[in-house]
Amino acid sequence: MVYSPIANGELGAIVTSLEMTSRPPLRAMAASELRLERWQAPTAEKYRTLYRRIGEPWLWFSRLELSDADLLQIIHDPMVRIWAVLDRRGIEVGILELDFRQPEQCEIAFFGLVPELTGKGHGKWLMAMALQMAWVEADMQRLWVHTCTLDGPHALTFYQRSGFVAYQRQLETFPDPRITGLIPRDAAPHIPLIDEAFAPKADG
Repeated sequence: MVYSPIANGELGAIVTSLEMTSRPPLRAMAASELRLERWQAPTAEKYRTLYRRIGEPWLWFSRLELSDADLLQIIHDPMVRIWAVLDRRGIEVGILELDFRQPEQCEIAFFGLVPELTGKGHGKWLMAMALQMAWVEADMQRLWVHTCTLDGPHALTFYQRSGFVAYQRQLETFPDPRITGLIPRDAAPHIPLIDEAFAPKADG
């Protein structure tokens, strides 16, 4: 067994990519108190606010690194379709983002609910909606998604139970976004923050 050290101030994650290569059979959809609202052209601020509410516990940061111009270029692309998940009060509590920019395929780019709603069965409803929205294109051949070991502990099995099959595993390392300032330092306390400033110094 070989261990590969990760530098102080960085994080490592195993990224698993999964795919679905045929349209799943129609299933009865359970009733839900949640609903989807299509975001045609959200502002960068509105998008990031919901992205943070959902993703900070799992250290989502990729969209926080982008300038407003680069972010808007993605989320305003007509082949990127975004829905906010609304609760019965009309409050935004989740996101579904489907990326159709590659021909004949779709990536579930972002999929999630605020922490207060996890573990209550709402993810199954949201996935059913995602599959319905993704496979609407007649020429669709492949739907794919990736998850990593920093995501919720049941994320990988959830995707597999939803009909996705794993096809690739990769190791990713990157600067801890809590240290770079993209995310508050007290976010995701279950993931130890190892910073140069707090690392033990060698004797002598």
